[in-house]
This record gives sequence, structure tokens and C-alpha cells, in this order.
Amino acid sequence: MQYLQRKLINNKPSIQLLNQALLRHFCSSGKFFDVGQPTPSTHPQLLKEGEITPGITCDEYISRRKRLLEFLPEHSVAIVASAPVKMMTDVVPYTFRQDADYLYITGCQQPGGIAVLGHDIGLCMFMPEPSLHDVTWQGQIAGVDVATEYFKANQSFPISQLHKVLPNMIKNCSKVYHNVKTAIPTYTDLDAFQKAAYNGRVDDLSLYTHEARWVKSSAELNLMRESASIGCQALLQTMLHSKLSPYESMLSAKVEYECRMRGAQRMAFNPVVGGGPNGSVIHYSRNDQKVKDGDLVLMDIGCELHGYVSDLTRTWPPCGRFSDVHKEVYELILETNKECIELCKPGTSIQRVHNYSVDKLSRGLKEIGILKDNRLHSYHQLNPTSIGYDRTLKPGVVITIEPGVYIPPNFDCAQRYQGIGIRIEDEVLITESGYEVLTGSLPKEINHIETLLNNHSYGVEAESRNISASSF
Repeated sequence: MQYLQRKLINNKPSIQLLNQALLRHFCSSGKFFDVGQPTPSTHPQLLKEGEITPGITCDEYISRRKRLLEFLPEHSVAIVASAPVKMMTDVVPYTFRQDADYLYITGCQQPGGIAVLGHDIGLCMFMPEPSLHDVTWQGQIAGVDVATEYFKANQSFPISQLHKVLPNMIKNCSKVYHNVKTAIPTYTDLDAFQKAAYNGRVDDLSLYTHEARWVKSSAELNLMRESASIGCQALLQTMLHSKLSPYESMLSAKVEYECRMRGAQRMAFNPVVGGGPNGSVIHYSRNDQKVKDGDLVLMDIGCELHGYVSDLTRTWPPCGRFSDVHKEVYELILETNKECIELCKPGTSIQRVHNYSVDKLSRGLKEIGILKDNRLHSYHQLNPTSIGYDRTLKPGVVITIEPGVYIPPNFDCAQRYQGIGIRIEDEVLITESGYEVLTGSLPKEINHIETLLNNHSYGVEAESRNISASSF
């Protein structure tokens, strides 16, 4: 093996040939081989035998490919590109995150590839060809042999052969599907693709991938439960920490730390940490202000675990006590949250749940005196959100229930309500008999939150004093 390495080191195809030899050698010997991402042999703490990615088996990936093909017309092909590497500066890349559709179909967590799925070809993967320089600086990268041996593609080619192989696939098919929003010139610039597009034979794939991913498998639900659990534990620790460090930036850092320490690879999105009037900005992201004593803080967070994200929101007073005004508005949001969750069951439409929330909140806000009428236009000034689609709920579907109110500081209402932002968001799994709240372990009742913050504060303060004293 060492002789082979020395012999190939100066040849142009050396990395590909070396990988082929190493893969055959280590597969036959039972030793592990680096495929550029965790495997059961290299990361037994993450993956079990038979899994391509943590929690998802090879058989499940193969069944996903078959299910997606069932949605596509006969003799059609689907082209899915891996996510591009995005740069933070001219030499520093952002942490890579794989395109969701590419990961869902292939299991490959690495950049540089293009997958083609078709009735006549199965899964064909075009893989990057790393140079010795690439491997030296970035580590091992999966190639054509890994595509067939590990990801179980039916066939694979070097990405350099795409311009020779893919045009024939396109010419011989009835329809070409791809994700319009993530398309890359590597294949869209091909003459065969452009001719197909000109002749009306190219369509968007996202409708079909969304349909394929709409109902989650038991393996996916296990990952989503774990992701939600991590998010709940992390936000709980952040709530407890908020009395000592009522700064948006510190709370953002705290929740990310707690998620990462529990196994999450990254945050699902930049945490929303809105203190006081900043909570009335729906997707507030600056996170640079101190939370004033007596104000609420709204935190919308989520983490990603092996490709599956959580999403939850809680609003609370870091000082430990809700004011009477805050209680009045919070109770309305909480009632709406709980009643909408009760509506979640097979056969109910997302639109029905949304309409119930709008009606409940608009009537309640008028009764409190924040709104002067029940008109939809008036309500949308305090909650401009809407659902992007309507579907009938069925077992295995996961949605979020997230009623909220966002009162601008200059809104025409009593001053005591101006600048209040409150949202309570839960992840809900639809089951055969009803629902399961994946984020149900995180407190949201006023008395539970106040008891938690005030009973815990003494321990935190004592711990803080001990840490400070021991540091001298």
C-alpha cells in the first residue's frame, strides 16, 4: 500500500486511483476508510451499522429515491445539486451546510456533487475530483467509488464527465426537473438543458421533494424529537441565566452554547432575542441591546441535529415577574396557543388552525382595548404573519403553532401596551389519535415560569459568586 502511494503521488489521477485502492483494501480488511464524513466505522458514537447518516439507514435512503420517482412522470429525470461553498471573505469560507434535497436523496454531506435521479438510471452521482492540494488542506473528499460503495448510487462519474454524460440523459427523457432556486450553471449552461428548457421540458422539482418530505418516517421523527429536546433544554438554561445576564447578545450566545454542547451541529437560524420593544420586531436579529428591568424578552430559537431542525419560542421577564399588563396580553396568546394545539389532528387543515388563531386573537385584542375593531386590516398591523400554504394534516406531519402579537412602540393604543411583543411557539407532531407536542417540556404557564426563575435564581447567584471568588 505504501508503494502504491509513492508510485501514484505525482500522477494527475493519483487521488482517484489511490482512493479506489484504499477503499477496496479497507473494505476487504474490515478497517475504516475516511469518506469525507462520519461513518459507522469512523464515528461509532454517532452512527450504527447500516446507517449512512446518523439515524438514517441505507435502506431508508434507497426508499426515499424510489418514493420520489413515484411522484415523477415516466422517462423523466431529476437533477439535484449539492450546496455551493459560500465565502465569508475572499479566503475564509462559511461553515458548509448541505442542500436539504441533495442530502435527503443521497446522504452526502459534502460539496461539489450533482445527483441525477431517473426511472431508467436510478441514482447517478457526479462527484468532485479532489487534488492532492485539496486533500492536504481540506481533508478527504468522497469520490466516484464512495458514491457507489457507501452512498449506494446505481452509477457514478467524475464531475468532469458531466458535460459528456448528462446531455444524453436529458435528450433521452421526457421531462427534466430541478430545483429552480438552487440551480447552478454547471448543468443549466449545458446546451441539452437549455434546449429542453426552450422546448418547455424543464420544470421545478421542489413541489415533488416537498411532497416526499411532508410525512416523516419514524427515524426522522426520532431525530426531530431529539432536536426539539435539545432546543428545549438549551432555552430552559438560557431562561435561568437571563436574570444574571439580561443582554440580548449574551442570551444568544448562551442558547447556542447549550445547543452545541448537547450535540447540535448548528443553530437552525440566527436566534431572535428581542428585549422590550425589540420583541415587537418579528424577525429581530441584531441582538445587541440590554433587556431593561421589568421588560419581557422574546426568544425564538432552533437547532439542527443531523439535518433535522427544531423551532420554538418563549417570552418571559428576566426579572422573574410578569407585570399585570404583560400578564393580560400573555394569557391571550397562551390560550390561543393551547386551543390551536387542541385542533391539531388528522383531517384538520392548516388554514382552519390559522383562521381560528386570527379570530381568537383579534377578538381578544379588541376586548383588552388594544384594537378598536375586529377588522382583518387592524389585526394585521399587530400580526402580519400568514401561512404560506394550506394542507390537510395527517399522521407523521410536524407543524409549528406560534400565535403572537407585535405592538409597535408608536401604535395607536394605550401607552402601557406599546412596544409589547409576545410569541409562544411549539412544535406539534400529528399522530393517529391527535397530536404530540415535541416542545412540551419547556414551561409556558405564567406561574411555572415565575416559580422557575425565582426559585432557581438563588442557586445561580450563589454559583456566580463562587465562580467569581475562585477566579482570584
